[in-house]
Amino acid sequence: MSNVVLKLPEESLLQIISHYRNQQTAAKAQYIRFTAKLPDAVITVYTSGKVMFQGGGAEREAGKWSAESQSTEKIASAKGDVLPEGFATRSVLGSDETGTGDFFGPITVAACFVPSNKIELAHELGVKDSKLLSDDYMRKIAPDLKETFIHSVLTLKNEKYNEVQAKGWSQGKIKALLHNQALKLVLRKMAPEKPDAILIDQFAERGVYYNHIKNEKEIIQENVLFSTKAEGLHVSVACASIIARVAFLEEMDRMSQEAGITLPKGAGKGVDEVAAKILLKKGSDYLKSLTKFHFANTKKAQTLANKKSSH
Repeated sequence: MSNVVLKLPEESLLQIISHYRNQQTAAKAQYIRFTAKLPDAVITVYTSGKVMFQGGGAEREAGKWSAESQSTEKIASAKGDVLPEGFATRSVLGSDETGTGDFFGPITVAACFVPSNKIELAHELGVKDSKLLSDDYMRKIAPDLKETFIHSVLTLKNEKYNEVQAKGWSQGKIKALLHNQALKLVLRKMAPEKPDAILIDQFAERGVYYNHIKNEKEIIQENVLFSTKAEGLHVSVACASIIARVAFLEEMDRMSQEAGITLPKGAGKGVDEVAAKILLKKGSDYLKSLTKFHFANTKKAQTLANKKSSH
């Protein structure tokens, strides 16, 4: 089924509403301004100013108005698979991760399915590329996303991370296993329905990714595409990214409360200073339980702690 989305000025929206008035059907949600049903197409006008054309006649109907369009959504140049035309309007299961570059806190991976008829709803709920959103904003919208879309989120806590890392697992392998697991869980929840495609925010080449998970009992491979900057290519990855980020933040909140000190994000100088304080107060084993212990921050924190204790 074809889908076309246009962003149109108010004047054009009024013309569309007038043009399809005789085929109008009841709008099913408050963010929908107008819906019309043709024998081979459904036209939906959203309060955001976007219009979605769906069905076999979608391109024909959209063609009547596309000259008025203010935007064809711009996509940042990305590396990875070439995506099919109209990919942004398809029903896609997307996955993304966060926490990999943070010394404190877990790695979290989320997968989220956004069907074509709910893409506009995701935008109405405030979804954008998570790099453009603040942590506070993501915390606000994540509950609605989790309630609206079939998803799965996995949190790999630091004890387990350090255990498998000590066995020689790379971050790439850890992430690949988590992505495969999250995708598997969503596919089970949505069965027998299947997505048009699966899009993984690419952190490894396809061959490397599948080599990491070759010993898994169930490997998700059907219709899987890889691309960098995937949050800008389909809203499902943007949703997954937000859900993963909020899971990371919630675990950081829990750990900060337990440690009695606000654990900073990232791996910069401030992180070393907090890690040194924890080392002096609670020792190396306790610090290990909160961190990705193989990071260079551990040695830097030990150096700082030694300086402080010798004064």
